[in-house]
Amino acid sequence: MARNTSFIKLEGTLDGLTFYEKDGENFVKTKSAISKNRIANDAAFVRTRENNQEFSGCSKASKAVREAFATVVKLMGDTYITGRLTGIMKRINKNGVGVRGERAIDIVANKELLTGFEFNPKDTLSSQFYAPYAPPAFTLDRDGVTVLVPDFNASSFLNAPEGATHFKLVLASGLVSNYAYETALESYEPIDEDENGKGLVAFSAAYSVKGMVGAAITLTTDFSLGSALPATVSNMVALGIVFYQEINSELYELASGNGMQIITVG
Repeated sequence: MARNTSFIKLEGTLDGLTFYEKDGENFVKTKSAISKNRIANDAAFVRTRENNQEFSGCSKASKAVREAFATVVKLMGDTYITGRLTGIMKRINKNGVGVRGERAIDIVANKELLTGFEFNPKDTLSSQFYAPYAPPAFTLDRDGVTVLVPDFNASSFLNAPEGATHFKLVLASGLVSNYAYETALESYEPIDEDENGKGLVAFSAAYSVKGMVGAAITLTTDFSLGSALPATVSNMVALGIVFYQEINSELYELASGNGMQIITVG
């Protein structure tokens, strides 16, 4: 892969060269000499097929997380959130049981790898919000969770971006199933498809970024499934903060400074 520094910027394919733009830079790459058919059938590429198979499963699991947090990903996530989540799923996959190419993606057994995940490493939750809060409390069925934030001084415990006048705390919950390789389908599938990718979000009231909040903030999400969450499904819980600017009595979300982190996986 090479950079295109010419003043002529091309996109597309020309004479075996592919021109494209990424992150504001222009690149050019050559077409691979190895055909898809050879990769799919040649014994020399068995490891490649195994890796591709597992990568596909990790991509599916990563997508389920993004779907569960879809409401807040657009607001909180950075450009690379897809790749970072897929990278974690690959680590989980490497820990899984089974033969290469079919190893399990056991999120429940590897929840610590997702705990602490920042939606945007440049605007982490801890760099924007550092007031103490109680550990998340799950319901007996694990389908509901509550976070209690005692009253605090916003002037002391927030790092509000320039122009911010108000903030809201956000609690988001996402249900994500473990994934297993299905031989009949020749693909990775969620073990519990019904619950996979479901999400809920709760916003607090808006508070000033200066002075005491005035009361404890309680945030709750509850899927109310009516039965215990399956043992192969994780309830990922994320806490975040969104900043606003008040103009003519209306609150407008700021594009930067908002942070969210997966604080626990139940």
